[in-house]
Amino acid sequence: MQLEVGAIVEGKVTGFTAFGAFVELEDGKKGMVHISEVALEFVKDIKDHLTVGQTVKVKVISIAEDGKISLSVKKAMEQPKPAFKPKANNAPRRNNANVWQGNKPVEQPQSFESMMAKFKQESDEKMSDLKRDSKHGGGYNRRGTNKL
Repeated sequence: MQLEVGAIVEGKVTGFTAFGAFVELEDGKKGMVHISEVALEFVKDIKDHLTVGQTVKVKVISIAEDGKISLSVKKAMEQPKPAFKPKANNAPRRNNANVWQGNKPVEQPQSFESMMAKFKQESDEKMSDLKRDSKHGGGYNRRGTNKL
């Protein structure tokens, strides 16, 4: 059997180091699983996840020119991520006309004229509030200097 990068094979755990575990593959070759490649979560002690003699599935990560084989248990466990699925045709869509109002639905569409009338009314109210405040000593005068 020819070993290739990316292949998923079975092997038997033969020993441990502080930074990983040695795995003997089916063809008699040995590789090493780094401690960061043992499980999906953080591994403090590799012996909490693997035992000597345990058969594990591993993925070949790399094969160095000197013959050293890097293996990964967690990459052999990873399932392929599902492809993006677009929403079904009957899924509710966001109406661009309602974007400025947030997620609130509009009870009935308003005409441009009614929206302008509402805007003008609100604007006039704000302007009258500003004028009233300036008459009572608040704010700045027209020249930009503070009132004394």
